Amino acid sequence: MTDLPAPRISDLARAQSPQSAPQSAAADYLAGLNPEQREAVETTEGPVLVLAGAGTGKTRVLTTRLAHILATGRAKPWELLVVTFTNKAAREMRERIGHLMGPSAEGLRWLGTFHSVAAQILRRHAELVGLKSSFTILDTDDQERLLKQLLEAANIDTKRFTPKSLAHMIDHWKNRGWTPDKLPPGEDFANGKGPALYAAYQARLATLNACDFGDLLLHNITILSKHADLAEEYRRRFRYILVDEYQDTNVAQYLWLRLLTSSTGNVCCVGDDDQSIYGWRGAEVDNILRFERDFPGAKVIRLERNYRSTKHILGAASALIAANQDRLGKTLWTEDDSGDKVRVRGVWDGEAEARLIADEIETARKQGMNYKDMAVLVRASFQMRAFEERFLMLAIPYVVIGGPRFFERAEIRDAHAYLRLIQSEDDDLAFERIVNTPKRGIGDTSVQRILHIARENGVSAMRAVRHLITTDELQARTRTPLANFVRDLDRWRDLMAMGTPHWQVTETLLDESGYTAMQKADRTSGQTRLDNLKELTQSMQQFETLQAYLEHVSLVMDLERRDENADGSGSVQIMTLHGAKGLEFPLVFLPGWEEGVFPSQRSIDEKGVKGLEEERRLAYVGVTRAKQDARISFAANRMVYGRWTSQLPSRFVDELPLAHVEPQSDTGYYGASTGMKEAKSRWDDAPSFGGGYSSPGWKRAQTYTAAQTPKPAYARRAVIEGEGRLIATADPKATSGWSRGDRVFHQKFGYGHVRAVEGNKLVVTFDKAGEKKVIDTFVEKA
Repeated sequence: MTDLPAPRISDLARAQSPQSAPQSAAADYLAGLNPEQREAVETTEGPVLVLAGAGTGKTRVLTTRLAHILATGRAKPWELLVVTFTNKAAREMRERIGHLMGPSAEGLRWLGTFHSVAAQILRRHAELVGLKSSFTILDTDDQERLLKQLLEAANIDTKRFTPKSLAHMIDHWKNRGWTPDKLPPGEDFANGKGPALYAAYQARLATLNACDFGDLLLHNITILSKHADLAEEYRRRFRYILVDEYQDTNVAQYLWLRLLTSSTGNVCCVGDDDQSIYGWRGAEVDNILRFERDFPGAKVIRLERNYRSTKHILGAASALIAANQDRLGKTLWTEDDSGDKVRVRGVWDGEAEARLIADEIETARKQGMNYKDMAVLVRASFQMRAFEERFLMLAIPYVVIGGPRFFERAEIRDAHAYLRLIQSEDDDLAFERIVNTPKRGIGDTSVQRILHIARENGVSAMRAVRHLITTDELQARTRTPLANFVRDLDRWRDLMAMGTPHWQVTETLLDESGYTAMQKADRTSGQTRLDNLKELTQSMQQFETLQAYLEHVSLVMDLERRDENADGSGSVQIMTLHGAKGLEFPLVFLPGWEEGVFPSQRSIDEKGVKGLEEERRLAYVGVTRAKQDARISFAANRMVYGRWTSQLPSRFVDELPLAHVEPQSDTGYYGASTGMKEAKSRWDDAPSFGGGYSSPGWKRAQTYTAAQTPKPAYARRAVIEGEGRLIATADPKATSGWSRGDRVFHQKFGYGHVRAVEGNKLVVTFDKAGEKKVIDTFVEKA
């Protein structure tokens, strides 16, 4: 996070009253603040909402405000309640206060995360919710083991309704502040058994003198709600309350704060409604939007001067977020007039996008920029694969932040283990990994025995299994699932031998093995894993055989093991947009700005307009991570399950202002999917063609077309009814059967003539729609 430097005020620690605070010291610690920051620091009395935009020095304001309260004698350190969202943020704030205040900062007893502060309160009053002060806090593994016992006791299928999914559901209920007796209609699990399971779980926790993390706040709410005198005591104790990242609070955190704060109390909440991006884990942006209603007479202070980004980046981000209706409103500005416009690039497909970004990274590196100063921010983890492979090929060092690399993910390794075992029965490592994944009732003891027998007889584990399932050396309960496993492998191997494409066999084995169902049952990260598996099968289509694909994976994994930081310039960072919040980089790449990808179709389907607005806030966060240079890209086509899918550029692309954007596209497709076919796009008159898709053949086609006819003015891409996209079956390696001059018909663009051919990509001049570039399977002979 970008903050202005603050000097140490060593004599602040000795200040006990407004009169005793040295004027020179006050001038020192306030001198570096801009007028809005200073107002946020000095407005100490009553409710205050500080709307701190990206890069406006929020942390500097928070720590200086605390120092100011202590330096002027308004409160003692133990009379302050300071709440953050992460332990890292709490540590950073404590260090900064210590730097300003010296030893007296050690008296800040109530500075920490929501859960750590709530745990302190619960320890003091545990008996009020049936616990002892020595209660334990269960970790995730203990919680899931306990829930598994309860599910089995209730005769519920733990494969269909997993302990992890129940834990996720209970966490959701606790984040909403619901106890078992207050679950509203519609909140359920396992066909009506949710409330009973929740109640049984809470009862079991009480018996064990334990709680989970959700209980820390939930029990606090129960105690403070039922004991008004105790709540009032805490309100008197905490003379000043400061809350960081208020836009990310959930319902339980909001209720907890309201119980500790009177409507006229000295509470200061700092946050940015435009950066509320965690609705998927319970955050309620309405908490910050209704602050003035919750605290009548509250003062709202806007920090709008940005110290991070250039004017073009801020101009693009501000225009983008302005399309949201539910926001308090602010406009970031900067005195930095340098920097280029935000670049927006349209490319043919995902592979072309990876090539473009890799080339631009290499160019930036040659110009002196370190790899560590560049970041690729994606909407979903499945998008990372293409960039990882391209970076490995070009020896561009990179690191995936917030998760393993694509080929190191558990679900990808599992799928590869199945494929390796199909290719070779002698692969004992693959056998050991997936013989009981998903669960087949083949325990670890049985697996180790099989491996022992195989080693003793000098054969592979699979050969040993084929022998053991015909004898009585293993129990029947183990032989049966092993026999089924062998039968399945043989069937999938036969499919491959009969010529079924290897990627289709992969889809089949994932479904028939129960692996897909296992991921669908996981309500926490199962969908992300399924998306990664879809990306896997898509990437396999580039290889003619399974052997060729597995050899490619081996080479990729070998490249990953090489030294990445030999030149000391660090690594390009790849991460999701959610993981990038709070970070900053000189150069930021934002790929995949296409409808259905970003904004996420799933988010829109589940939450409607509210989901769309959160997606737009995520786009705003992404753009404002860039300090000097932001580059956005979208692809016109994606290969999904052997079908070319024609992608619409994201509506966010169309919302970017041309005054701050430099657009270019290889596809001739500008504009976005507003949902209105006749709506005119601001991109209609944008310049066409640029770098990006760079194959020699395609360049020749462009040159030839340009020489034959004047360059047309490209019309906005049509918005297609239904799903908003065109789908046609195509082989990515196919050679088109079309020739220049052929008369064609397109369902949306009408009649036209083929002007140029490159593989299965056509340049067609349509009678009414002008020149378009389409996949050959989108047209038919006229």
